[in-house]
Amino acid sequence: MFNALLLEIENGIGKITLNRPDFYNAFNDEMSYEMQDALKQVAKNPDVRVVVITGAGKAFCSGQDLKAISGAKNRSLSDSLYKRYNPIIKAMRNMPKPIIGRINGVAAGAGCSLALACDMTVASEKASLIEVFVNVGLVLDSGSSYFLPRLVGFAKAFELATMGSKVTAQEALNLGMINKVAPEEELDNAVKELTDYYSKAPTKAIALMKNMLNKSFHSDLEEMLQYEAYCQEIAGNSNDYKEGVQAFVEKRKPEFKGV
Repeated sequence: MFNALLLEIENGIGKITLNRPDFYNAFNDEMSYEMQDALKQVAKNPDVRVVVITGAGKAFCSGQDLKAISGAKNRSLSDSLYKRYNPIIKAMRNMPKPIIGRINGVAAGAGCSLALACDMTVASEKASLIEVFVNVGLVLDSGSSYFLPRLVGFAKAFELATMGSKVTAQEALNLGMINKVAPEEELDNAVKELTDYYSKAPTKAIALMKNMLNKSFHSDLEEMLQYEAYCQEIAGNSNDYKEGVQAFVEKRKPEFKGV
């Protein structure tokens, strides 16, 4: 179905693998549009409870494939963002399921933005993140100007953005850019711990909490108190809530279905 990426759905997990390893999984037009389609598929598929995004080969994603656009004349970078990258980031943040970034190698430029847009990230100890835009005279895009300062603060975000500094996986963990670092050979197990949890978690409640956290960035306390009440009403009418209460009464582990 796809040429530039792989989509696998199994045991409640939708795994999207950027699949241009010879180009360090750099984005060309085809891969960006296929990524949009893949995100739509996992969002709509009721069998998917958690999404994993990763890269094939040695890299996670090295950003835009500059060779693919080097011969283009009068190419509009803003059009490229509006049509190719921004829909990906919006789809990720609006995804009603948790997204785990499996950062297996370098995440640069738009690839770094992709990693920062995930809900949780697990990185190989050999991985690195770099806001490489300044090295070619460009500015942050694909959401990095939004996510980066919120994760690391203004001063550090300014440094990373304007100096194009490479951040090792351990440094990224210390800065709060990612959630966990694992030895390369243990990366899959570290990701599996998360997918095992989220594939059996109350998916509707988690989707509502994701919306709440997104909204909190541009809301005051009063707005969030009202939104909490709104979301809690929805969660309280879910089958998972009924199951959770029943399991508590019966002193057993709940079996959530995500609805």
